[in-house]
Amino acid sequence: MEEFTSKKKRTYGPSHEWFMRLLAWREAHIEERTFVVILALIVGIASGLAAVLLKFLIGWMAGLVEASTQWTEIHFQYLIFPLVGILLAALYVRYMVRDNISHGVTRVLYAIALKKSRLKIHNMYASLVASSMTIGFGGSVGAEGPIVFTGAAIGSNLGQQFRLSPHTLMLLVGCGAAAGIAGIFKAPIAGLLFTIEVLMLDLTAGSAMPLIIASVTGATVSYIFTGYNVEFLFTQDAPFFTSRIPYVILLGIFCGFVSLYFSKAIEMMEGIFGRIKKPRYRYILGALVLSTLIFVFPPLYGEGYGAINHLLKGEASMLLDNSMFVGSSGNVWFVLLFIFMLGAMKAFATSATNGGGGVGGTFAPSLYVGCMAGFFFAYLFNTLGWMGDLPLSTKNFALMGMAGVMAGVMHAPLMAIFLTAEMTGGYSLFLPLLIVSVVSYGTCRIFTPYGIYTRRLAQRGELLTHQKDRSVLTLLKMDSVIETDFVSVKPDMSLKDMVDAISQSHRNLFPVIDDKGVLVGVVQLDDIRNIMFRPDLYRRMYVSRFMAIPPAKLELGTSMEQVMKTFDDTGAWNLPVVEDGKYVGFVSKSKIFNSYRQVLKHYSYD
Repeated sequence: MEEFTSKKKRTYGPSHEWFMRLLAWREAHIEERTFVVILALIVGIASGLAAVLLKFLIGWMAGLVEASTQWTEIHFQYLIFPLVGILLAALYVRYMVRDNISHGVTRVLYAIALKKSRLKIHNMYASLVASSMTIGFGGSVGAEGPIVFTGAAIGSNLGQQFRLSPHTLMLLVGCGAAAGIAGIFKAPIAGLLFTIEVLMLDLTAGSAMPLIIASVTGATVSYIFTGYNVEFLFTQDAPFFTSRIPYVILLGIFCGFVSLYFSKAIEMMEGIFGRIKKPRYRYILGALVLSTLIFVFPPLYGEGYGAINHLLKGEASMLLDNSMFVGSSGNVWFVLLFIFMLGAMKAFATSATNGGGGVGGTFAPSLYVGCMAGFFFAYLFNTLGWMGDLPLSTKNFALMGMAGVMAGVMHAPLMAIFLTAEMTGGYSLFLPLLIVSVVSYGTCRIFTPYGIYTRRLAQRGELLTHQKDRSVLTLLKMDSVIETDFVSVKPDMSLKDMVDAISQSHRNLFPVIDDKGVLVGVVQLDDIRNIMFRPDLYRRMYVSRFMAIPPAKLELGTSMEQVMKTFDDTGAWNLPVVEDGKYVGFVSKSKIFNSYRQVLKHYSYD
């Protein structure tokens, strides 16, 4: 007894006992909804601080890189520093983190869908370190994916410490992500909309207040430490006329196709890197692609916010500075071609950075490509002389392009509208931003139903979507609804043996299995009711004669969405489950519906 007591003391020390008393006091005195609001405030502060820290680390490392070299007329350093950054990040992830932390937003979606919103402790800091090295040394990615992952992990781990339920953890994950976006961009409304459109959390009476508090708190922390200034410098010097609406619609369609190209290019590159098994070969390929692209097109270096600011100021020719084409800056057609290539190559630079071992997101790249697309669209129209004496404002259209491409790439039009407006202060262009975003999203949606973050999970059938039915079905697994308490029979059994089996079963369905365990048919009680009480047939009638072939067989591991589709197609109420032809059990509609109601109740906020 003393030994047991000593072990218990070693396992549950004083600090643990103190924390358990705190949990008990909280449960007794603070209602859970109130407590969640308090936690949302804490998550907002922590995620906002994380966003400020990430910005500082990126700027600090970029400053070290800039101070440690003498930039020449043709910058051969572009061939070196980005490679150092992704190498350092890859080594850090492989030997210190020892976990895959790439595609942060997708991993948050995966945790929400299949891991009950549980994220590991190291996710609260690993992405900050790896992405700051990647971006600080010139990797062509953004900091937004890592900060979403970091904020979500902060919310998840805080909720886990207080033993909160999975649906509350999901809400805190959303709070952390919203605060991260709000802090990194100083865009609280965009942070809130990110959780609704990208993470796809329902905005209900129970979730609205915590999400709003976390998002506003994250942005406030960022304002306190970095000042009340917008991310991008934009001054509208050309008014928007309603006569420009047809061109805005055309821009939206153009941005939709640009979004589709961006997403498909990244998907293709991810497939190429995914087929390379050895990390060193992935690094070599990523290094070759990235260094070559940045050497030829220096504005691809880093997040690219400098290039965006140049276009928002109307300084297109400055993009050619520090490049081998600086002498062609006076040629408008060459400038137009250069901008086109920057937008086209950004997807490959981003994929090479992440594929080679770097850590970063696609938020900034999508804004970058959108800015290039919008500026290119207006610059082309003006250069061709199609607009006469009233040319399109390249600055305005660059801003609209940012919203348009982000809306198409992420399938998040509302977030794109408010994020662009909040980052630049371009609220006076709210109507054209709205038009471009909606048209771009609609154009892209025609060709693909998923955004860049949800596509990876959708391809594996692991996506938690807005559609409530599919959301709950995603959370259900076949293993949890298979019933095995059926009495099996063999094809060579007589009707008498069948009647004996019926007397031992409480089911009206019987799987027919051969000697190898293979399902060859089923017997339903209703089908033999007219002969089961005829003793004269007991020795003359065999199971093989009155068994039926099931309308369909479900392979073990089939997604629940496909299971329900099979039920709808066959009209059956029970279907057998097999594994390589061998009988496993049955799945019934009633069991699925009962599980559906339980999961729906479990994950409901109200």
